[in-house]
Amino acid sequence: MGINRQQALDCLRSDDLIGIGMEADAVRRRLHPEGVVSYAVECAIDYAAVMRGGTREENQPAVGCAHRMFDKIGETLERGSTGVRLVGGLASKSMSCGMEWFEGIVRAIRQRFPSLWIEALSPAEIVALANDSGLDLRETIARLSDAGLDSIARGAFHSKCGAGEWIAVHRAAHGLGMRTVATLRFGAGETLEQRVDFMEAVHQLQEQTGGFAAFIPRAAEAPDGRELDAVTAVEQLKTLAVARIFLDNIENIQWNAAAHGLKVLQTGLRFGANDAGSVTPEGDGPSEEDLRRIIRDAGFQPVQRDTSYRTMLLN
Repeated sequence: MGINRQQALDCLRSDDLIGIGMEADAVRRRLHPEGVVSYAVECAIDYAAVMRGGTREENQPAVGCAHRMFDKIGETLERGSTGVRLVGGLASKSMSCGMEWFEGIVRAIRQRFPSLWIEALSPAEIVALANDSGLDLRETIARLSDAGLDSIARGAFHSKCGAGEWIAVHRAAHGLGMRTVATLRFGAGETLEQRVDFMEAVHQLQEQTGGFAAFIPRAAEAPDGRELDAVTAVEQLKTLAVARIFLDNIENIQWNAAAHGLKVLQTGLRFGANDAGSVTPEGDGPSEEDLRRIIRDAGFQPVQRDTSYRTMLLN
């Protein structure tokens, strides 16, 4: 790795923000000498809201729910979207969404949109689904993959899914040929040692499987919406830079405009990030035009990618 665990901790404790940023930028330029910043156009659909918005068909509730998504998915595809993320909270006790339900909804979407990249279910939700279904993690993900799922969601580990389970879910997905994205949610009460422990575990799994397409350091939300209590911009940029230096075996580091704001995003592109996350055709968050302008003003060429990080698209 670019630096070891102790060096990563020293960097996080250091006051030399500019020096750390310059080192991260050097790693970025080595891995991405072409000078582009990628982003995706993605559609996020809350399946729980869709279920509440219509009457569930008695025989095929999953198919009925999927059909109510088709118009929205079709509209976003026409506007350049390459993937859909299904969100909604599997843990909701008011919903009965077992393995067969998820297989049905994924299969219906896959049949209607064969080229669409489908992402769903965080590691915590995969663990819950496996437990409820009496299956192991590999069997759970394999069945969803057979139905048409391309990748599990990019959720960070938390109390409902500890680091060990989080790693086990991604290991199982990689073993089935899935490329996944690792997310570090920081500034949520964890210690710096815990922050680096997670990066180290991700680095080790990447050495073993090569299955991570990207890593996302994401600051926790401000408690009660109090902006003054939020993670500072300095800590955000320092964590980003350390992640880029430490995780030099992961090709892409994403720094999402929706999570950090356009100006912090722009600075982050000089602190190791090479990907700006995604924009939605629905207009939630920054517009594609604003994102491309911010990328250009930072001195890079904006390029749309597909959801899997594999193909750059001309636009």
